[in-house]
Amino acid sequence: MWWNVLGLLAGLALILPGANYLTDGAAALARRFRISPLVIGLTIVAFGTSAPELTVSVVSALHGSAELAIGNVVGSNIFNILMIVGVTALVAPIVVTKGNLSKEIPLAILSSVVLLICGSDVWLGTGAENVLNRADGLLLLCFFAIFMGYTFAIARDGVAGEGEEVKELSMGRCVLYILGGLAALIGGGQLFVDGASGVARSLGVGESVIGLTLVALGTSLPELATSVMAAWKKNPEIAIGNVIGSNLFNVFFVLGTSATISPLTLGNITSFDLFYLLGASLLLYFTGRFYKTRTITRLEGGIMVAAYVVYTGVLLW
Repeated sequence: MWWNVLGLLAGLALILPGANYLTDGAAALARRFRISPLVIGLTIVAFGTSAPELTVSVVSALHGSAELAIGNVVGSNIFNILMIVGVTALVAPIVVTKGNLSKEIPLAILSSVVLLICGSDVWLGTGAENVLNRADGLLLLCFFAIFMGYTFAIARDGVAGEGEEVKELSMGRCVLYILGGLAALIGGGQLFVDGASGVARSLGVGESVIGLTLVALGTSLPELATSVMAAWKKNPEIAIGNVIGSNLFNVFFVLGTSATISPLTLGNITSFDLFYLLGASLLLYFTGRFYKTRTITRLEGGIMVAAYVVYTGVLLW
């Protein structure tokens, strides 16, 4: 038990500095190559910080722990939107770009809709149980290929934003900061997941609840740390791009890969969880568009955090 607690604390100790170095390296790389910080957030930062989800879900699929694999992704995405965006907005209001509202956030909503459809066999009358089969997995990977094509299209057209506080780093230091930051985030996330899962299992908590809560929290800590650091350093595009990119990566690539390797039965991951994810995605869109136009305020951030607390309370109940 104490070893698990120690691992959890060690994970946190790696995650926080890792997020700081990764954000600095990614922002400096964007400025050096005149690539939009949004693109960096959607690719390098998002993919790197989603590596724990990929590792956990693929290993879980190989070991036959389908509920842990799916719960990890669904829980992580809900956490990303409600807690990460919410907490980041509490630190500093997030200005959402027109591109976020017209393109990136709708893509996140689409990913939630696609996952809801693929994972609702019983509700749609197409099967006796809810399963993400290999055909669903390949479909999700096709959506991922489309998303990557879109991202590269922005990269061709994008230029670095003006007026951002970005450290000037040499190419070598950029690479060192990014790789070192990613290594610390991934290693720290894994230590946290192992420790948290060990504590939960010692208390007799079910696998689906572990996946939706503790494992999802642990694998999302890199996104939380990176986004808060990005907002603190006045790089809001990296913060919001990181969350959207991670969610798309989680659904389309992580679940797509996992389901292609081995069909995943949802089990105790219910339509409630999938609808809550869709609702969280819609909430992200509406908070960005209304009230104070294209700004997620501290009040709206607080509402998001409260919505996550309600979700967790329902799960535990």
